[in-house]
Amino acid sequence: MKAMVLNKICSLEENKVPLELANLKDPVPGDNEILVKVSACGVCHTELDEIEGRTSPPRFPVVPGHEVIGRVEERGGKVKKFNIGDRVGIGWIYSACGKCVSCLEDNENLCEDFKATGRDANGGYAEYMAVMEDFAYKIPEAFSDMEAAPLLCAGAIGYRSLKLTGIRDGQNLGLTGFGASAHLVIKMAGKKYPQSKVFVFARSEKERSFARELGAVWAGETEEESPEKLNCIIDTTPVWKPIVEALKNLKKGGRLVINAIRKENADKDYLLNLNYPTHLWLEKEIKSVANVTRKDISEFLELAARIPIRPEVQEFELEEANRALVELKEQKIRGAKVLNCA
Repeated sequence: MKAMVLNKICSLEENKVPLELANLKDPVPGDNEILVKVSACGVCHTELDEIEGRTSPPRFPVVPGHEVIGRVEERGGKVKKFNIGDRVGIGWIYSACGKCVSCLEDNENLCEDFKATGRDANGGYAEYMAVMEDFAYKIPEAFSDMEAAPLLCAGAIGYRSLKLTGIRDGQNLGLTGFGASAHLVIKMAGKKYPQSKVFVFARSEKERSFARELGAVWAGETEEESPEKLNCIIDTTPVWKPIVEALKNLKKGGRLVINAIRKENADKDYLLNLNYPTHLWLEKEIKSVANVTRKDISEFLELAARIPIRPEVQEFELEEANRALVELKEQKIRGAKVLNCA
């Protein structure tokens, strides 16, 4: 099979072709696994973190990609949930132990043995991949393959972030950064919390204009103060500055949810500007998001189909994965980037 392979950690500023096009043996599914013929795979900022060394080290060589859509090509002898030809999706959670305290308390995203698709096991930047049937999801017919791919991570992690804000209908929501995840969150919020107003902070006028198109009542630059204080804010950026700037816009007792696995270090000195009375006093909270659970993905897919939430996507061929990654690194974003792997 054709696959785009990461062989080592590198800087995308220095190396614009971090992935190598390779021919690999087709994976063979185990007893509880399905073999998926991949049709589409979303390009996520977490891939940048993997390539540049900000996550736990990937196994090398590894095929990245964790927003995977395809059809079941083969199935192991003990598979019961899926039939040949079923359309399925695979997200960031590749497996968890199922036995530890975290797993038993429905927090498998915190499992010590959590394994990530495209980092700890080969992912979807390829023509085929194998996964245990319990970690694959039926995809609603409402979506095309290209539309469905970003739902597996950008959508699911946005859904988890929105839940963690504790927002109630009528309360003000802020979004700082407006890429693949945030553009789905604003659609979710509009349906789930129709009386709530959404305020967006983004450094690009194109992103701010896009946010207004999708219903933001106000969109300003990262450093600006919103015209109203906010009950909660979701940060979807890869850097530190928006966190500090967002905190000053929270109401008393407001919560900032950081929707990012890792932060880049380029502006870490900005944290020196963190001022207790301005940013943290009056019981403001900061909460991080760690991975997603299978429940998050399943619930979000059902919600997305019911609303329906349709991502805006930019399509790339599998062989163009490096270009898609570089554009993501350079903040050339409108909606989500998706590889056509068919």
